[in-house]
Amino acid sequence: MTRPITAGVDGSEESLAALGWAAREAVRRGLALRVVHAWRFQSHEAIDAGDPDIQVQWVREGLAEAARSVTERHPGLEVTTDVIDDGSVDTLVAAGADAEMLVLGSRGQAAVVGFLLGSVGQQVIAGAKSPVVLVRAGDQAAAEAAGREIVVGQHGDADDSAAALRFAFETAAARGATLRAVRAWTLPPLFAYSPASLKLLDEAGGLEPYEKKSLGEALRPWRERFPDVPVVEHVEMGSAGQVLLSVVGRAQLMVVGRRARRTAVGARIGSVAHGVLHHAPCPVAVVPPV
Repeated sequence: MTRPITAGVDGSEESLAALGWAAREAVRRGLALRVVHAWRFQSHEAIDAGDPDIQVQWVREGLAEAARSVTERHPGLEVTTDVIDDGSVDTLVAAGADAEMLVLGSRGQAAVVGFLLGSVGQQVIAGAKSPVVLVRAGDQAAAEAAGREIVVGQHGDADDSAAALRFAFETAAARGATLRAVRAWTLPPLFAYSPASLKLLDEAGGLEPYEKKSLGEALRPWRERFPDVPVVEHVEMGSAGQVLLSVVGRAQLMVVGRRARRTAVGARIGSVAHGVLHHAPCPVAVVPPV
């Protein structure tokens, strides 16, 4: 059974941009679109909406209008709507669990708006079982024009980035886009040199050739699986976040892996994902490990 693309909508400009992005991606991939609003009743003395039934009716009407705007642009797209009567992190994570991806709006500084505020948004990204795509207000189909690439970060060995590479290749194939695979490297401290590592470096011809070889090996199975996707291999010395952001001007989508961990102050998604979400003007997909 194929899974839909799920878009979270709250009526904000950012979430409507995310809805448009999700609809276009669903059409490209031949998938259905599920539009959800995670709602929790809030009383407010300044407005006459103390009745939960009134508020939820407003939510349903707004969601229906958003869905109509999508079906008018994409008549053949299957669209369903769902109001989730719970705004908790677990409920939002569950909304994307059965989806190919969860698409949300984001505002500046990577602050996810509406029902995802501050640390809640980070916790949803950290706990999601499927890729989470963050889309900024103003994002339009023109940003996906020919010549703009799908950029993906690759690190470690082939298994470490397998999920991010798969998502990036699938997206590039659906869009007929070039994929730029970026691997950043830095000089290791002297104590990291062991006889085994020195042997590997010597066989590769040095640090940079070793990094290029590692990237090529990680890409090989995906290039074989998606032979029609043009690939640019980009190896550069520097921090991963800085190197990825240096090529963001070419990107219609940036794809990064997630390194979620739990701390005393909540979930953390990794410095590279956090930095790219903070600064990249294009949509960003954060992909959980396999």
